[in-house]
Amino acid sequence: MKPQPPSSSAPRLLRLGVLGSGKGSNFVALADACAAGQVAAQVVSVLSDVEAAGILDHARTRGLPATFISPGKFRTKLEDDAESEYVRNLQNAGVEWVVLAGFMRILKGGFLRSFPGRVVNIHPSLLPAFPGLEAWRQALDHGVKVTGCTVHLVDEGVDSGPILGQATVPVLDDDTPASLHARIQEAERHLYPAVIAAIAQDRIRFDGRRTRGFSMNAPSAR
Repeated sequence: MKPQPPSSSAPRLLRLGVLGSGKGSNFVALADACAAGQVAAQVVSVLSDVEAAGILDHARTRGLPATFISPGKFRTKLEDDAESEYVRNLQNAGVEWVVLAGFMRILKGGFLRSFPGRVVNIHPSLLPAFPGLEAWRQALDHGVKVTGCTVHLVDEGVDSGPILGQATVPVLDDDTPASLHARIQEAERHLYPAVIAAIAQDRIRFDGRRTRGFSMNAPSAR
């Protein structure tokens, strides 16, 4: 009997679109984890509202499609035409999940309805504590002893969607806003790819607002 060649079929990869406005450190962690086979996903579109954003440079260096789309005249949200262009680009690329990586624009209902329950964000606190801007500074000013980061689904509220995963970071006696933020960012770079890996493997299940199926086994940043 003639031996059969090994199967060449590769596992299906979840198609991700990434939106970012800044340096792109979380994008780098995710893209490199995908390239290393640690996450069963591929980044097929990287979009930014800032033409000189570092995230676009990181994407191009990795040979990934990277596009600047002007956000329009508003400071904190996308104009309707711009939002439609973002959605069109992502849909044309066959994006299944949208990953926000430091995207500094509020996404409205039209965008979220285009990707229902499939837009994910990371926030630098243990939500629901300290939503909004500079959460690390809020935590330090409030005097908490432990903070961290949260990956959550995006809804029409402010950092209010269901929580998918969290990682803790201790607040040290000599912390400054900058030092605390740096350690939270380190934790983010471990947490975000791990949650996306769980999504790609279809491990996360919903029970109302509660989610099951993800655990963070990596040690917290210190």
